[in-house]
Amino acid sequence: MNGVLADLSCRLFRQDDQAHVQKLILAGLGDHFGLIDPKLNPDLDDIAASYLASGHTFMVGEIEGTIVAAGGLIGEQEGLGRIVRVSVAGEFRRKGIGQAIVACLMAVARQKGYGRLIVETNHDWTNALALYQRCGFREYDRDEESIHMQLDLTDHQP
Repeated sequence: MNGVLADLSCRLFRQDDQAHVQKLILAGLGDHFGLIDPKLNPDLDDIAASYLASGHTFMVGEIEGTIVAAGGLIGEQEGLGRIVRVSVAGEFRRKGIGQAIVACLMAVARQKGYGRLIVETNHDWTNALALYQRCGFREYDRDEESIHMQLDLTDHQP
C-alpha cells in the first residue's frame, strides 16, 4: 500500500475543522475554475450547520493530524445519497486519497441504509470524472454543464 494512504485516517468533521476545510475546498475549486467567490458557496461558511445539523455527513481525511481531504454525503430521499464537496489538497492529489474519502463516504452510506449514491460534476473536470469512475460510478445523465453519475451500492461491495 502507498505510504501516504497507509497514514490516512478518515473521520467525521468537527467544528474546529471549519476554517481549514473551507480553505481546502475553495482552493480545489480555484484550481479548477480559477478565481472563486466564496459567497457563491454559502454551505461552506458553516459546514456543521449546512451538513451535520441537517443529519447529513461530512468527513475529513487526515495525515499526521493535518487535514488533506474532505467530502460530504447528503441524504436525498429514502435509500438515496448524494456525494458532494469531495476535495483533496493539491500536494496530495493522485495518491489515492480521493478514492479513500469516497470509500469512507460509501461506507457511511451503507450504514445509513442507502442502496444508491449519486454525484454530479462538470463535463470538463476530467480528474473528478476519472475519480468517480474508478470508484465504480457510471454516467446516467448529462446536461449543458454537468455529468450525473450513480453507483448501486448493492452491486458494489467493499
